[in-house]
Formats: sequence, structure tokens, C-alpha cells
Amino acid sequence: MGGCVPIAGLTRRAQDFITQRLTLRALPFRPDISIFTPTPQSGLIGWLASEGLEDIPPYWAYAWGGGAALTLYLRDHPETVNGRTVLDFGAGSGLVGIAAAKAGAAGIWAMDADPVAPVAINLNAKANQVEIALWDHPHWPDAEIVLAGDVFYDPAVLARTLPLLEAAARRGAHVLVGDPFRRNLPLDQLEPLATYQVDDMGGTAPVRAGVFALRP
Repeated sequence: MGGCVPIAGLTRRAQDFITQRLTLRALPFRPDISIFTPTPQSGLIGWLASEGLEDIPPYWAYAWGGGAALTLYLRDHPETVNGRTVLDFGAGSGLVGIAAAKAGAAGIWAMDADPVAPVAINLNAKANQVEIALWDHPHWPDAEIVLAGDVFYDPAVLARTLPLLEAAARRGAHVLVGDPFRRNLPLDQLEPLATYQVDDMGGTAPVRAGVFALRP
């Protein structure tokens, strides 16, 4: 979470690795969106270790359940973002921002703390012929909509991210959360909007995931 740019010297190596070793693949739940995805032969874990990034899970390389639910919600309810400015918070691959662009968002920013995520976001946005601007400033952009997929996956992350999202809601942003009902999801602060059966990376079968509005 938070804004970040690739560390010095990493951008080109990450671009080369992603474009040469990962597969640009249409998502089964949103075939109009493709992202670079690893296969067992990609050597992702070894590459991360060679870059000293083995302790940072590569969330940017996969479509996760909460993000998948948000993309389906935006497909079904494009009016949510149409003509509005959007922040894709904890963007990972940029999947949710891409879905917002396809739903007609007026402008999209993406932010993620992983140093490789900005590279993946740029490549995936280009592959889908949409524009997403990376945000790496300490203060958030003045976005009308904040989209946050899979940002409550453990207590430490919850403690960091929930206050940021609450602050955005108090400033007037409409904050939408996507999550496959993980144990740390703060349901008492969320209004349920929709549920979907989606793939979640690491699972062997579709899981139930929800889209929620954060109460200001």
C-alpha cells in the first residue's frame, strides 16, 4: 500500500522479465482484460530472489479475489466510475484500474508499495490500451472514487490501510472495497453491495467475494 516507484536499476530488468517470461493472458472472468501472468515455467520466485525481493509477495503478478469482484462490479455498474476520477489503491497488477478505464473513468491513478508493481501496471495498462497514472506522493490525489481490492489480508495491513481509506471517505471520496471475506475484513464498517463467485490466486475453486462501500 502507499505510493512507490521502482528502485534504481530495477525498472528495465522488471520490464524484461515480465514481457519475456510472463504470459499476457485474458482473464476468464473478464475476457476483455488481459494481464501478464506467470506460469510454473516463468521462474518468478527465482527472479525475485535474484533481485533481493524474495520477502515481498508478488501480488502484482496475479488477479486476486477482491480485485476480481471489483472488476465484475464495474462491468455491471459502469456508472459508478463513468466520468469520474479514480484511485486504484494497492493496485498490484493494475487490474481494477484497467476495469475502471473500460467503464469510462475520467482519470485513473494507481498506487502500490511493491517496487515492481508500477512496472506491471504500466505494461498491463499498455496491453489493454488504457491510461493509468502512477501516484508516488505522500498525499493522496483528490480522486472521487477510491477502489481497494484485497487490502485487509492480515491485521498489520488492516491497521495501516483502514485509517487511510477512512480519511479518504471523510474527505468525500466514495470508497469501494473488494474482498473474498477474509477474516480481517471490517464488516461492521462496510455496506455490502454485491457478491460474486471468482477465482482467487492460490485457490483450487472459485470463492465468494464481495464488493462493499466503506461507511464515512
